[in-house]
Amino acid sequence: MTTATPRPAVLPHALAAPTPTVRAARPDEAAALAALSRPFVRSGALRERPVSLYAAHAADFLVLQAPDGTLDGCVGLRAYPADPGEGRERAGVVYNFCVAAHRQGSGAGAGLLRAVLATARARSLDALFTATTGGAGLFLRHGFTPTTAHRAPRPWAESLDPRRGARVLVRRW
Repeated sequence: MTTATPRPAVLPHALAAPTPTVRAARPDEAAALAALSRPFVRSGALRERPVSLYAAHAADFLVLQAPDGTLDGCVGLRAYPADPGEGRERAGVVYNFCVAAHRQGSGAGAGLLRAVLATARARSLDALFTATTGGAGLFLRHGFTPTTAHRAPRPWAESLDPRRGARVLVRRW
């Protein structure tokens, strides 16, 4: 008599768990963007922004959408024109970057950052700036380096609150 050793069933690819997708945000998702950002505002990592600002600037945002339709992350990218008179290149600013607590450590933030880097390259931006009050490890691993705010687009640099102690980083191509 022969006995068979049980093996785990192999699931067809179609039955694998659905994965989140990165896509452009829509203006009707402004309340969801604000809600996703709220824990980071409370911790001091992000500045508070009204829902109306998220609605007005929804085109700036990429979102990480879970298979059930909820938003698990977002990141804004605003482009600024070159200012040859000041020797500034065409630059962008990454802002309001956040990932829901249950998705942190899963690679979701890295996926969002890769998507925003690809978007910046597609828009022919020469440099990408960000400011963070955190450790900046994710940005550093993706080619960002420390810089000063005076090298960044003037409107954005002037909006930074020095009391927050944020580190300014840049990524160039």
